[in-house]
Amino acid sequence: MKNLSLREQLLKAGLTSKSKAHKVNSEQRKQVQYSKKHKTQVLDEAAQLANQAKAEQREKDKLLNAKLSAEAEKKQLIGQINQLINDNKLAKNDDGVGFNFSDNNKIRTIYISSALRQSLVKGTAAIVKFIKTYEVVPAPIAGKIELRDKSRIIYWNDNSTPATDDEYAGFEVPDDLVW
Repeated sequence: MKNLSLREQLLKAGLTSKSKAHKVNSEQRKQVQYSKKHKTQVLDEAAQLANQAKAEQREKDKLLNAKLSAEAEKKQLIGQINQLINDNKLAKNDDGVGFNFSDNNKIRTIYISSALRQSLVKGTAAIVKFIKTYEVVPAPIAGKIELRDKSRIIYWNDNSTPATDDEYAGFEVPDDLVW
């Protein structure tokens, strides 16, 4: 029984008949000839399921890679913004004039020199959020930060946008008004 094929073993054990074995053998031969003639491969169910599982796994991997690359881009963007702010922040003065601004409906105050305050009023400087503090940066840097993430710009008196029809357009507000 060592060198007997499975078919011969089943025949010897009496689990199948010669006619059934011959029928299965001829079916297999016909499939092989058909696949050679039409150049198609006959795949069994296990191979099809394996291919389907591989395709699903590739799709999962593609989605995971897209998610990871998006997270990496976001981290890189945050790093770029923090680097811009850190390299270009203007010096604050704790003994200077208090400048009030709002962030998330809360009034915040930073102390800056009067020259820096004038720059903020004119729009040549802007207040940006830097990690957990607020920093003052020049307007060109604020423009670069705004391109990357608008939510980091807390206060910028940007004069480049034209004012809409305002009822009080004829009345000027003094620049030295402190609130």
